[in-house]
Amino acid sequence: MIEFENYPLCQGGVCAAKGFVAGGVNAEIKPGNKKRDLAVIACEKKCTAAALYTQNKVKGAPITVTKEHLADGYAQAVIVNSGNANTCNDNGIEIATEMCRLCAEGLKLSENDIIVASTGVIGQKLSIDPVKNNISALISSLDSKSSTLACEAIMTTDTRKKELAISFELDGKVCHIGGISKGSGMINPNMATMLAFITTDADINSAMLEKALRTVTAKTYNMVSVDGDTSTNDMVCIMASGLAGNDPITCEDEHYLTFVNGLYAVMMNLARETARDGEGATKLLECVVNNAPTEKVAKSVALSVINSSLLKAAMFAADANWGRILCAIGYAEGDFDINGVEVILSSRAGSVKVCEKGAGVEFSEDEAFKVLSEDEIKIIIDLHSGNDNAIAWGCDLTYEYVKINAEYRS
Repeated sequence: MIEFENYPLCQGGVCAAKGFVAGGVNAEIKPGNKKRDLAVIACEKKCTAAALYTQNKVKGAPITVTKEHLADGYAQAVIVNSGNANTCNDNGIEIATEMCRLCAEGLKLSENDIIVASTGVIGQKLSIDPVKNNISALISSLDSKSSTLACEAIMTTDTRKKELAISFELDGKVCHIGGISKGSGMINPNMATMLAFITTDADINSAMLEKALRTVTAKTYNMVSVDGDTSTNDMVCIMASGLAGNDPITCEDEHYLTFVNGLYAVMMNLARETARDGEGATKLLECVVNNAPTEKVAKSVALSVINSSLLKAAMFAADANWGRILCAIGYAEGDFDINGVEVILSSRAGSVKVCEKGAGVEFSEDEAFKVLSEDEIKIIIDLHSGNDNAIAWGCDLTYEYVKINAEYRS
């Protein structure tokens, strides 16, 4: 994890923020599954809340229900299952609604204050029985130290937990932002990239919270791609308890900017970890585009490179085939002079310039191999066409990716 000045990492995940508890249990959502697969996050008071969703035309039933519940800008709890996406089912809305009702009943809250999410196999019926039979155990698992249990429960093909929290100050009050997320495959920046649940104890109204979430998502979750597939259930939501005691954030002032920067610190780290944990991945790829004519062009180039299957395969082999980078830059949307492009490959092992003014330069293949053999690779592109920048994250393409997705339903 990357720590930012004035936003130190702290313990607690989604429970770091005052008022929040979390939990997770094994409900065997997918018969025979022995991992935790049902999670809950709750707050002692109603929170301002906001969410963003997949842009896929096919959407999981939980997204429809959550949109309705968040129409007023408030929520108090989240219930989420892994193992089944509850998508493309004729009774999907009924199941998602019943999950909310069971959670609300157990927590003694209003059903309309529950956010619901699901992740897993698409197009398979989701029985309500595992949720109904385990809701008491789920509610009993709630604790201020159980963020990790909820984090484990939302994982599918993930190989590592994605969880962190930061602290910062507003008006002399210590505030926190914490998050958990899941995401490993079916990840492409077309809303978001994952299921992500973020909590904060900062006092911020619903309008500013949604604006902050949308602003930061554009620079983080929307700049991640593992395989070019946009899922049906992608969702990122945030709840703010206001229990830190700062003066309420109601406009885009300096306190709002402080909050946005803290949210970026959390979401950027979660985005990076999603790319690092791409299905079958062995390397995290970070594409930095500098001096573009506009931010839109910078993002387009960064995502074009990160999405290139040929480039991803070359990175797996530690092959400095820089022509694949230029090719991907060349089909990115935007107007810029390809003859001004410079490319540097970098890692802990050093840096190698492979292209300048749109053409190759002499470099040591042995040195480049050492650079690309590390588990974190930076592809630094300078367009020499302006002053805007962007960063995108992805991973290499390996044999294991095919194996995982060939056997996903087995």
